[in-house]
Amino acid sequence: MPTVAPLDLDGHVLAVEFLGDIPVFANANGTFHRLDGGERVCEAHQGMLTAIRDPYSESLISGGEDGKVLRIAADGSVSELATAPRKWISQVVAGPQGAIAYSYGKSSLVRLADGTTKEFPEERTVEGIAFAPKGLRIAAARYNGVTLHWVGTSAKPVDLEWKGAHTSVTFSPDGNFLVTSMQENALHGWKLDSKPGAEARHMRMTGYPAKVKSLSWSIKGKWLASSGAPAAIVWPFQGKDGPMGKAPLELGTRANIMATSVKFHPLEDILAIGFVDGMILAVRIADSKEALLRRPGKGAITAMSWSANGKLLAFASEAGDCGVIDISA
Repeated sequence: MPTVAPLDLDGHVLAVEFLGDIPVFANANGTFHRLDGGERVCEAHQGMLTAIRDPYSESLISGGEDGKVLRIAADGSVSELATAPRKWISQVVAGPQGAIAYSYGKSSLVRLADGTTKEFPEERTVEGIAFAPKGLRIAAARYNGVTLHWVGTSAKPVDLEWKGAHTSVTFSPDGNFLVTSMQENALHGWKLDSKPGAEARHMRMTGYPAKVKSLSWSIKGKWLASSGAPAAIVWPFQGKDGPMGKAPLELGTRANIMATSVKFHPLEDILAIGFVDGMILAVRIADSKEALLRRPGKGAITAMSWSANGKLLAFASEAGDCGVIDISA
């Protein structure tokens, strides 16, 4: 078994991310806990709703019930990026060129590096946002589909329609596919055609016994892993048509014990799978070989994050039962 350094926090832990070699745990009560030669706590929000890693800098972006969007630097310092009084900031995402996007109610907003903000209204509540990997473009998931907005131009938004509630959205690393999780037990995808005016093609990914709450792309974008079943459901995206007409892999299968969190390794096609009983497995895509990283513990696994070199895996649970696993030990 790899060695596990435990951390017991009070309450629901929303996210964990590495800043350098330091794991940072985001608690729903509004605090960040940094394991930097001991536990260091910084107060950030009056009720935190979301926290993500900025892939373009050594920092986290967070949003909360206090209407604030904050940046948490690697040294623990906190700076305010935006504020919307009396609004709940439920979604944040970091993009290229220093841009960040956030949402409340029926609005997506993009704050550019120079501090200017652009607002993109929707007809329905925004449930998820994502930046495209190329160009300054965002996707806003909503009821009955997704809207694509170009941030720096006057180009008309593109509506991708599919009936039902879309609760999160993600672009493939090459930008050729867009995938949403849905309120029903399914994913929906679009193949995005690069030709202007061409219609996006639909992809339905169904058969889940529960809602999909965790998605993770492999390092080269060949695979998309998902929770929502008693195994990680991993869809193939290496062909030009993605998963259309192809069956997914089912990795780490456990009888009636649901996978709640998935996270691909940063360097190899290895997937960490966290379960509702607190257990964590690592599975290699090539041969489905499994390694037990953590025995069952308190609370469902809510988030996992690998260090940049892939030797450490930090995990968090809904019961505050957290820790760091050293897989090189």
